[in-house]
Amino acid sequence: MTLLQGLNSEQRAAVELPPRSALILAGAGSGKTRVLTTRIAWLISTGQATPSGILAVTFTNKASKEMVTRLTAMLPINPRGMWIGTFHGLCNRMLRAHYREANLPQTFQILDSGDQLSAIKRLMKVMNVDEEKYPPREMQWFISGNKEEGLRAHEVEAYDPYTRRKVEIFAEYDAQCQREGVVDFSELLLRCYELLQRNAQLREHYQARFRHILVDEFQDTNPLQYRWLKLLAGQNNAIFAVGDDDQSIYAFRGANVGNMQDLLRDFRIENVIKLEQNYRSHGNILDAANALISHNPNRLGKNLWTDAHKGEQIRVYEASTDIDEAGFIVEEVQQLRREGVKLDEIALLYRSNAQSRVLEHALVSAGLSYRVYGGLRFFERQEIKHALAYLRLMENSEDDNALLRIINFPTRGIGARSIEQLQESARQFNTSLFDAAARAGGKVSAFVALIESLRGAIKDLPLPEIIDHVLEHSGLRGHYENERSTASKKREAEERLENLNELLNAATLFVHEAEDDGLTAFLTHASLESGEHQAGDSEDALHLMTVHAAKGLEFHTVFITGLEQGLFPHQNSIDSGEVDEERRLMYVAITRARRRLYLSFAQSRMLHGQVHYGMASSFLRELPEALLHWLTPRFAAAKPATRETESYLAAFGAAAPAAPAALWRAGQRVFHQKFGEGTITGVEGGGSDGRVQVNFKHAGSKWLALEYAKLTAV
Repeated sequence: MTLLQGLNSEQRAAVELPPRSALILAGAGSGKTRVLTTRIAWLISTGQATPSGILAVTFTNKASKEMVTRLTAMLPINPRGMWIGTFHGLCNRMLRAHYREANLPQTFQILDSGDQLSAIKRLMKVMNVDEEKYPPREMQWFISGNKEEGLRAHEVEAYDPYTRRKVEIFAEYDAQCQREGVVDFSELLLRCYELLQRNAQLREHYQARFRHILVDEFQDTNPLQYRWLKLLAGQNNAIFAVGDDDQSIYAFRGANVGNMQDLLRDFRIENVIKLEQNYRSHGNILDAANALISHNPNRLGKNLWTDAHKGEQIRVYEASTDIDEAGFIVEEVQQLRREGVKLDEIALLYRSNAQSRVLEHALVSAGLSYRVYGGLRFFERQEIKHALAYLRLMENSEDDNALLRIINFPTRGIGARSIEQLQESARQFNTSLFDAAARAGGKVSAFVALIESLRGAIKDLPLPEIIDHVLEHSGLRGHYENERSTASKKREAEERLENLNELLNAATLFVHEAEDDGLTAFLTHASLESGEHQAGDSEDALHLMTVHAAKGLEFHTVFITGLEQGLFPHQNSIDSGEVDEERRLMYVAITRARRRLYLSFAQSRMLHGQVHYGMASSFLRELPEALLHWLTPRFAAAKPATRETESYLAAFGAAAPAAPAALWRAGQRVFHQKFGEGTITGVEGGGSDGRVQVNFKHAGSKWLALEYAKLTAV
């Protein structure tokens, strides 16, 4: 059959499976989309199903459109009658068809995230809820998170008055939505699940219709999505699930990798078909990925391979600093261009968004076009713009845009009506908003007092201390620290805090590079850095992105940066003992590369405005040595320090030749001018190229490169 031409034996076996539930364990680059679409085409062409009798679920609209495009290219069918779409899209379609049974108006509207937040704020105002105590965005996460677990307000356990009040708001929010005939995104799935659960006639109708249910990216399903699929499948229908437990990286969004094991048990699936032949990467890259992921327990297990050649070894670079790391990457990118590799075929990956600033600065300085994929450039991020707005207003009271951005952030009870009155007053007296605010009373005058207080406190401080003081006393840092205590907001808040700390790093480095190190000069620098550097859609440009954003993409060359313990794997996962998902994330990063892969880490990196010494990621030790080509001597300083690097280290008292490693021994007490007293717990290498591990009383355990670290015996 023409449909099956070009499929390998495992792909063909998956496509031709008899009508029973199956799990297709599809490795990275193994052609899973082709298998999924060919399976649908095969079922239709062999008469086992009609187009309207198939339900295919994807996670993005882009994926569902691609599936329809491929299908219509394979078969002369009209896609209008097919049920192919995202969970939310399919549930919306079902609710539209059965709005009465779902207790919805025929013209019910869907609230996007912004509309939902506005609805919650409006409700809380009616309920006289203190927004300081119950931030609306936190309530939004509370409501959506519980719905995605399949819980209504009355089903949420509340052990204390605070949670009970949140449950009350949740219940009133649902009642308000019902009155107004609107649903939010999480309501679409929950309402549809409840409809099928309680209405046996409707459930049996769809079970009879959809004999074949196909699911893409099954490892990303959450508990409610799996329950919805089980309802539709019933006792007789077949679920054809395609996924990869080794690429399950969205636990923070509610994805449950355990759904794959549950599927095997609940549907008594005995034969798991593994798609292990990779059509993307060279052999050495795949061997590295296989070796790394083998350290994860409880895998379903597979081993990627290719009939292409082994290719190049993986290049590993140990930098002296994060600036050196960025400089090395720029040099390699320029060399790749000379070799004929387009910038568009190169990706720079990092674990945390905050890492992009140093890379962006190096790329701008080198005149290399880049595009931040799935995110914002550093100086365009919300929290950075908030911090800069405080600094701009303190520097220039006439800056109305800065005032409008921060007058009620963090929330201080200054509402829209108060701001309108302020603008009216400014127009009437032809003054700035700040001058108008100075004439106002109440909470507006308290804001003016805050700005004046900040302005007075920073008068004689150096730039890094100015920024640190403003982050602390404006309430910005405290705002995101409070959000971090909320489980649903923890990850986002941590990223924002990391970005604020990176702003402090940027200021610290600016002081030691610029001729004019004042606040005005720094704000000008920030404006220029946030200018039109990001490439347009049609321009040949590098891709910068987090590893999470890279899933599903592929590139000729990939740089995985910042491979230090505590950064990747992230410290939170180390502290919680949950490194498995971080390892899956590293697996995803490695398998984005087709031909060339670089791994880089730095001996020292600026964090919180200070140089911190780290050690190489444990993931590097999990890669076979035979696959690696070290561009720097293993565990030695990366290369002779450049003038920029020396300035960077000297600025923090970190640059000075040290005694050779042979003079230090485990158990010896030492003193470091940044970290204080400590005890040596390990010595590595010889001569001045060595490094020591020191357990500091107040700074914890750190590896220090002796080429730069000033240590004295105590």
